Amino acid sequence: MKTGYATAALAATHGSLALAQSNSGSRVEGAADGEWREITPALTAYIAGAASHSIPAGIRERARLHILDTLASIIACSSLEAAELGRAYAAAMSPGGGSDILGSRQTASPVDAVFASAMTAHAAEINDFIPSAYVQPGPAIVPVAIEAARTNGRTGSEFVGAVTAGYEIAGRLPKAIGTRNLYLAGLANHGIAPTFGAAAASAAMMGLTAEQVDHMLAYCAQQASGSWQWLLDVRHIEKAFVFGGMGARNGMQAATMARLGFTGVSDSFDNENAWFRWRAFQGEGKNHASLVEGLHQHYELSLAAMKRYPVGGPTQPAVRALLDLRSTIRPEQVEAIVVDMPGEAATFERANMPALNIPYLAAIIMLDGRLDFVDAQSLERQKTDERAKEFARRVTVVRDEAQETGEGEDRTESARVTVRLADGTERERFVAYVPGFPTHPLSKREVEEKARELVEPVLGMPTADRLVTLCDELDDAPSIDPIVELMRFEGGTSRS
Repeated sequence: MKTGYATAALAATHGSLALAQSNSGSRVEGAADGEWREITPALTAYIAGAASHSIPAGIRERARLHILDTLASIIACSSLEAAELGRAYAAAMSPGGGSDILGSRQTASPVDAVFASAMTAHAAEINDFIPSAYVQPGPAIVPVAIEAARTNGRTGSEFVGAVTAGYEIAGRLPKAIGTRNLYLAGLANHGIAPTFGAAAASAAMMGLTAEQVDHMLAYCAQQASGSWQWLLDVRHIEKAFVFGGMGARNGMQAATMARLGFTGVSDSFDNENAWFRWRAFQGEGKNHASLVEGLHQHYELSLAAMKRYPVGGPTQPAVRALLDLRSTIRPEQVEAIVVDMPGEAATFERANMPALNIPYLAAIIMLDGRLDFVDAQSLERQKTDERAKEFARRVTVVRDEAQETGEGEDRTESARVTVRLADGTERERFVAYVPGFPTHPLSKREVEEKARELVEPVLGMPTADRLVTLCDELDDAPSIDPIVELMRFEGGTSRS
């Protein structure tokens, strides 16, 4: 997280709340909430019509690029531990189902397949994110949209529309509630938003009506979960579950239940006693109407980011600076390294996960002269490489408030890395941003270059080129079957 949210515990709810609802979910009289603008009609209509929305060409291109980025992440991560465990779970729950688990030749039931595919998509720190919402949408939304598009015979253009809607809901929801309100309620944006985003994408491909979407949202609300304890995860397995697998599974379940006729509390985004207006979500920073204001005008895809390096978003600038400095500095020259960065610097100095631990990343960059995808995720190397452990002790990470943006300003990431050499001299590199953030997005060519870099070691360059072409031509594709077929391959052995 960027801002320094203090550890807080919400006081227990005093007393029970008497509900006086009609079958239509009408609001309780006398509740003091001021003027309220209805959310549900616009929200359900938007989701129900997402497959055929008129979307600006530039936004459609960003959607296709985020689809490419997510699929490349699945391919690159297909042999990592979280991916293998996701597939093992799916095989145990529904062996021989008819839905493809992306990044493998295994199949399972639709819900179990998208769970495993999403676990694979976030098995490492390489997929996309929306920094203003603290959400990583691709891992959950793209696999669900692919499965729903495949089973419902949707075109590539309709698929792109569904993905766009999924990103829209996932990105808007935490900001409408207030990211600080979610944090103080002990709820991780990273688990809640993908559930609603995946459900929205699935609903669009299933052709749910606005009324069915309303019921679907009730079941999303019941499954909206995720704890901030993912920050304590070591092996990137619980994190892959929270960020990817859980949202994909819950979202597709909610849409499927609504399609089958499950009914729930109507107007759960307007009813004072339902989820969206619950008391924990009423603190500073809420902007409930923003969930539907500006739909079809302002797009979350324009606020979405991509990672250039296989590490956590806040660590990207430090990695870039370290790689630049390493080009002229040998590891034996280094006496100490200080990394000044905004936000929770201590988190990234002590992180259990290798891809978030700046001292570890600094050590392997300086020792190896590069940043390898596998080593950036390697818990084994972090624990057992004595030379890297010794070097990491020379690295200090410090919070620099001067680099922080104010409340409501565009979130960026930066870092100043200072290397003190054995001869007493210092070398410094300040990185104001790494291309990929919304303020400085990766170009189409750069996204495709990244995808090729991720896919080529696993499937070869011809397949990498084929994936780039298929995603680029999605809006003219009669189906997404060629992409599904490309994503079916034998996975490798586990890379820890």
